Amino acid sequence: MDFTELFIKRPVLSIVVSLLILLIGLRAATVLPIRQYPKLSNTVANITTSYPGASADMIQGFITTPLEQAVASAEGVDYITSSSVLGTSTIQVHIKLNFDPNEALTEVLSKVNSVKYLIPKESNDPVVTKSTGQTTAVMYIAFSSEELTASAISDHLSRVVQPVMSTVDGVAAADILGGQSFAMRLWLDPAKMAGHGVSPADVSAAIAANNFQAAAGQVKGHFILSDVTANTDLRSVDDFKRMIVKANDGGFVRMEDSATVELAAQSTDASVVMNGQHAIFIGVQASPQGNPLSIVRGVRALFPEMKRNLPPSLKMKVAYDSTKFIQSSIDEVVKTLIEAVVIVVVVIFLFLASLRSVIIPVVTIPLSLVGVCSMMLALRFSFNLLTLLAMVLAIGLVVDDAIVVVENIHRHLEEGAPPVQAATKGAREIVGPVVSMTITLAAVYAPIGFLGGLTGALFREFAFTLAGSVIVSGVIALTLSPMMCSVFMKSAEEGRFARFVNRVFGAMTRYYGRKLGRSLDYRPVTGLFALTMLGLVGFLYMHTSKELAPEEDQGIVFALTKAPKYAEIDRRDAPAVNRGLHRDCDRSERAHPPQAAQLRDLPGRTDARRHDRSGCGLPGRGGKETARRLQPRLPRRRPPICAGG
Repeated sequence: MDFTELFIKRPVLSIVVSLLILLIGLRAATVLPIRQYPKLSNTVANITTSYPGASADMIQGFITTPLEQAVASAEGVDYITSSSVLGTSTIQVHIKLNFDPNEALTEVLSKVNSVKYLIPKESNDPVVTKSTGQTTAVMYIAFSSEELTASAISDHLSRVVQPVMSTVDGVAAADILGGQSFAMRLWLDPAKMAGHGVSPADVSAAIAANNFQAAAGQVKGHFILSDVTANTDLRSVDDFKRMIVKANDGGFVRMEDSATVELAAQSTDASVVMNGQHAIFIGVQASPQGNPLSIVRGVRALFPEMKRNLPPSLKMKVAYDSTKFIQSSIDEVVKTLIEAVVIVVVVIFLFLASLRSVIIPVVTIPLSLVGVCSMMLALRFSFNLLTLLAMVLAIGLVVDDAIVVVENIHRHLEEGAPPVQAATKGAREIVGPVVSMTITLAAVYAPIGFLGGLTGALFREFAFTLAGSVIVSGVIALTLSPMMCSVFMKSAEEGRFARFVNRVFGAMTRYYGRKLGRSLDYRPVTGLFALTMLGLVGFLYMHTSKELAPEEDQGIVFALTKAPKYAEIDRRDAPAVNRGLHRDCDRSERAHPPQAAQLRDLPGRTDARRHDRSGCGLPGRGGKETARRLQPRLPRRRPPICAGG
């Protein structure tokens, strides 16, 4: 008994095999993750070292250079970038694509620790963090209040909101942008200090001597054990004001005599604005292996709890959500997938001209597309734009094997064979060609998955998903299709519609035959035309623009501007400076109304310690058009600072 005859004579076995493929595929489809693109491990290790008061040259020579030289020898490093500014050294170590991020971080940490003794003792220890290397977060959440100060908002976010967001799976960090944490600020007056004979070193020594933590321990007696608590730190503004800085000629110089003491923001080098109102942002950063869709879904699930814990005057609003574009792109591909199925079904019906014959190859489409999901799960793939596009392309390929089987069995029915005999004989004859077709199609696309670099990482899932769909369709064509032919195709009699279709295609065949005969009468002309087209292939390939992916309009404008080198944050955050760009953004919004008309000033993560950069975000439907309208206006006036730090 042949392989195909086994399934024809045992239809229950054929149905069970197909149901097994369907059910396993459905189960796999429910657990496959959803992404915009295939999973890529694009890791960046950030090394930040602060040395308050040190110049940029000193930072470069004594901190940045030793750390760079040590980290450069770490395994998995692709390239390194660094910046040295007043008081801060920032090094970004870009790791090779898909290199294990945990192993890379361990390597970088060990190299940093090996040269820690070379950096100045007065500087703070280097801080090593891991990120995806993206300049924007997957989500920005704005917090604003008309009553609370920025320091009070930052304090609440750091104590309540930030720890909760950090627990979401896939979140690398929940960065507070524009935050101003509380600190005791001592503003030294040079004139008063000179009058009292006090130097900055005296102030620093007085603070160190009067404000420290002491572990006093315990006092043990014969029968009593007592814990000792020593209040050696200063707790209020008055404590700092009354602190003795220097004893002078029998008198005391207190802090309030030479400085202004206040409880204020630790740093005012960052400013974030939303719709013209100062706010504090939280940027949700994804881990190198995090899924933006699941991250944002998890963060949004925490919104009800976070809103209940907010102070009455504190408002929370999502300023930017990158997953809206991702989800809309996936929805568009799913829509295309459904349209492709409908088109393929209509085309098959027009050619076969029989509803019974159409059902057989059409059944192959869902079985092949669902069945390949089990292979995707085994290979740790995901539903993304490329795998969905592979399924769209596979729709036209998976029906080929079934159509060949149907046509060959139909030929035997026309010769007068009974349905079961025609199915058995026709399927037996077509086993070799079906296997050859399946292997050939799979062999055409599978090699794409073995490419290296970024292209190979992106298209690996595309290639193997497409090849897997073709292989599943070949199995269906040799197991289910012959059995369905023996059941549904009872005779070769043609209906009225089938005869009409045959007449139309017969006329087209005769017309093509006449044109082909005439072209063969002028073989030199036909050959010259073929050579011309062949030569144009190379010319068109060399002069066609090349890019990894086409440019897409995500409906949001990010504008980075740069102010003069020594511009202070107050100068760049002035209303007069911001008014120009805000007016242009408002004009563009009126011309191209966005879905949520709001001007949102989003700071970039890499500019957290830069005083000369700013960023502006404008969400809406007309992102490209808004950018086109704004670009000529930006150079005409001083670059505004929507958000900087």
